[in-house]
Amino acid sequence: MPPAARRPASRIGIGHDTHRLESGGPLRLGGLTVPHDRHLVGHSDADALLHAVTDALLGAAAMGDIGELYPDTDPANRGLDSAVMLQEAWRRVRQAGWALVNLDCIIFAQRPKLGPHKAAMAARLAELLEIETNQVNVKAKTGESVGPVGREESVSTQCIVLLEQSGETATEKS
Repeated sequence: MPPAARRPASRIGIGHDTHRLESGGPLRLGGLTVPHDRHLVGHSDADALLHAVTDALLGAAAMGDIGELYPDTDPANRGLDSAVMLQEAWRRVRQAGWALVNLDCIIFAQRPKLGPHKAAMAARLAELLEIETNQVNVKAKTGESVGPVGREESVSTQCIVLLEQSGETATEKS
């Protein structure tokens, strides 16, 4: 079999997202509602962490990105719950024969302080992805008062995932 046709036993993917902050809370982040006087702005519910995880999963499986599955030009996606997007992407990745080994995420936000919410966000991600909480890590960083994050204009997120072959794909099971 030519090298291009061989599927590796494991693959990594990285996701990134940034959303602008506007006055009026609460903040929707990591699948949770976080008390805050500002909220993220976007076509969907603008949950930047769930968007980064979705992109990381799709990227690792070489299945495109969140904008291809849920374009912001489609009115049906207006205000859509990012958990729905994440679960659909994860369903597709699983059907393609991949299992999630772990994910590691970073949230960049000046305020609110997210340390008290990290464990709950990790638990929510584990719930949405139907994995154990020890497969999920969430870190929070500030912008050190520098740039759009530091000036409290935006929240940015990054996530990296490791997938491994799970065995049969959905087409092989048929």
